Order: sequence, then structure tokens, then C-alpha cells
Amino acid sequence: MASTNPSNKSTRFFSPHPHSHTQCTRTHQIAALALIVGTFFLTRLFDHSLSSCTSPYRNSFSDPNQYTATDDVVRFEGFGGYGTHLSLRIYVYDEDEIEGLKLLLYGREGKISAEACVKGQWGTQVKIHRLLLQSTFRTKKKEEADLFFVPSYVKCVRMMGGLSDKEINQTYVKVLSQMPYFRLSGGRNHVFVFPSGAGAHLFKSWATYLNRSIILTPEGDRTDKRDTSAFNTWKDIIIPGNVDDGMTAHKSRLVDPLPLSRRKYLANYLGRAQGKAGRLQLIDLAKQYPDKLESPELKFSGPEKLGRTEYFQHLRNAKFCLAPRGESSWTLRFYESFFVECVPVLLSDQAELPFQNIIDYAQISIKWPSTRIGTQLLNYLESIPDKYIEDMIAKGRRVRCVWVYSPESESCSAFRGILWELQTKVRKFHNSAETFWLHNGSIVNRDLVEFSKWKTPMPLP
Repeated sequence: MASTNPSNKSTRFFSPHPHSHTQCTRTHQIAALALIVGTFFLTRLFDHSLSSCTSPYRNSFSDPNQYTATDDVVRFEGFGGYGTHLSLRIYVYDEDEIEGLKLLLYGREGKISAEACVKGQWGTQVKIHRLLLQSTFRTKKKEEADLFFVPSYVKCVRMMGGLSDKEINQTYVKVLSQMPYFRLSGGRNHVFVFPSGAGAHLFKSWATYLNRSIILTPEGDRTDKRDTSAFNTWKDIIIPGNVDDGMTAHKSRLVDPLPLSRRKYLANYLGRAQGKAGRLQLIDLAKQYPDKLESPELKFSGPEKLGRTEYFQHLRNAKFCLAPRGESSWTLRFYESFFVECVPVLLSDQAELPFQNIIDYAQISIKWPSTRIGTQLLNYLESIPDKYIEDMIAKGRRVRCVWVYSPESESCSAFRGILWELQTKVRKFHNSAETFWLHNGSIVNRDLVEFSKWKTPMPLP
């Protein structure tokens, strides 16, 4: 605001002397109006000339210079509120330490192997466990741990007939009742992996026992089949799906990306219909526009079964890879797209994506309403100039390392991203409905028994 002190003339907007004012005549007013009108029409003319040279959707494209990443890849430290360094301690429960834990890992007969479970889109349950066992942030002392990891390959065990749903539920309850530190915090500092679309619903009683625990899952919504989602954005962590190791290797990969000019299709959808509206619409659309949209019928058994290499050869042959919702909202195809270097088009409205503190997904992908799947979608994709596609692919190339479950020594990986996310969950103190504390700092239960003397099995809420 201008000063009201007459001596401070340098900050005045108007002269204090009446005789210094210039008379505003009608000529001045007309000239000013003409200047405003002329500026308006020149601006409109300039905007029109730009729109004629680019796509009608040009305002939806990101500024190529907007995305910034340190060095050549995305970084966590110092960005997104993560802090400058990792300093957490994680205790990993041993399979022989807790009765029942082996059942959740290998089934009732102990015949299901980790090697069998590490394959496929649910392999994260094994990979995260293995990486934590080798981690420099692992501690073998419970009393100094910030977090506690409970290993389980329960999705794989269930799929291979190792445990029934009832057995899974009973075993989890038995396991949790033998963990004093779980009781101490009410489960707030315990970490569980549920790697599939079912999320924590694999444990039927999750809402009773794990409603305060940290859940690692690729799935952010499962309300289509259940009344509530097991994912809570304030305590849980979305993790990337498990992309085939043959595509994430540093050197020799199953297939290499094709130049845009050599790609046969505008877009593709590689997946089964599963009776889902969005998928059925894409399959229908591919029949109407076979030269633009590829959607082959996938065979998962028999002589016509599509192998790993053939699958990725199809996926790389389009500029855009369409990723609709299936049984649940998350889709592995979204992550696979980055390794064949097609732009992923997310057609799953409730999908949650990992590491949103540091990744701007509007720079590297497209999300389109699943209610508008049709020719409008194809027309929109066809209108996007190749230079924008190349730019999105280049930016995706710089961040795709965070989809890879590589060793902790790698500066950019899914595992390091998970560690950074876990660090944000660390608390100095845990308050639980069943724990109490006294003047000397000792923690006791409802019967005033000190924590060091708690006996298992313990009652659970």
C-alpha cells in the first residue's frame, strides 16, 4: 500500500499537487477503450493460431519442462516430505519363532515353496520378505525396533490349496496372539503384505485385528464385492505390482521397446473379459476398429497359450496400453506398460497409485473415465501428437525404477520407496486401549502386569 506520509514521495502512486494532474479528455477515454479492445482481439487471434497447429486437446498436455527429477531417475530423499536419510529399524519375525507362521508361508503340509510363490503378479509377498531379511535396516532386537514385519505368502498358499479361508483366519488369530509387541501397540507398528486385489480381505477378520496395522498392498479399493475397502490411505501403503523379472532386468530383457513409427496399433488391451463392463467394451471396440485397437483373445492353457515373451511383444506394438479394472481396481498392466514404453491409459476409476508424494502421474500416464470407453477415447488418443507421446515415455523411463523390486543397494527401487514410506509411519510412542503406563515409565496391561512379564497366548480385541 502507498505511504500516507507526504515526505515519502518515492512510494506515492499520485502526485500531491493538484496542478500536476493531466486532464482526462474524451479523446483519452476513446483511445484507452480502443487499446483494450485491440488487445482482446489480438490475444484471441494468437490463441486461435496456436490451436490450429496442435491437437484440440492441447490444454490437457503437460508442459514438457514441468517434470523435474534429480539426476536421471526419481529420488525420495529430500523430496515429498520424506526427509534426508533413512533411519528406521525393522524386526522381521522368524518362521520358527511364532507357532503357525509356517502355515501362512508354506501351507498345512509345508510343500508350497517360496520359489513357487515369487512368480507372477503376487510375488511381492516373497520379494519384500527376502529384501527385508537382507536389509541394513533390519534389527534382530525387538526392543530397538521401530516396526515389526509379519511374513506371509497367504495369497499363494490359498491359490495353491495350502490353506482354506477358514484355516487362514484361524491361523492369523493364533499367530497374532503370540506377539506381545503386537498387543503392546495395538498392532500399529506391525506390517503385513497382501499382494492381490483381495487385499487384507484374505484374512476374513482383518477389520477386527488389523484395523490399526500397516498394510502393504497394490489394491486401494475392493468395495465392488464387499461393503468396505481394507485400504486406509492414512495408515496403509500402496505398493507396485510385481512386473516380470524378465522385463525389469538391467541388461537382457524378454523384449525391447519398438520405435513409435514401427508400432502397428494406436492402442491395445491384453486381458480377459472376466464379465467386466469396461473390458467387454474394449473387446467390442477392437472388433469395430481392428486397425487401431488390438485386443486378442488370450489363452491361458493349451497350444494357443500366450507365452511371456509373446505377451510383451503384443504389448509393445501400440502407442498406448489400456489398463481397465478387472476383479479389483489395481492392474499390473499399468506397471508393465513402462517397460515396453507405451503410455498407460488407466481405465479404473478407483485405482490407487504408489509414491504419489514424488510422482506426478499426469506427466507419465493418462487416466480416462471408465464410463466413457468408446470411439471418443480412440479419437482422443489419435489426436495426441507423437512428440507428446515421446515426452511421456521419456519421463516414464526415468521413474520406472520404482516399480522394480531390486536390492536395497539400488538408489531407486520399489523396496527403497517402501522403506521411505514406512519411515513416515514410525512413532516414538504407541497408545493402545489395552496398554497403560505408570509414573516410572513402565508399560503395564489392564491387570497392571509389566510388559516384560506378559504371557502368550494373549487375548486379542
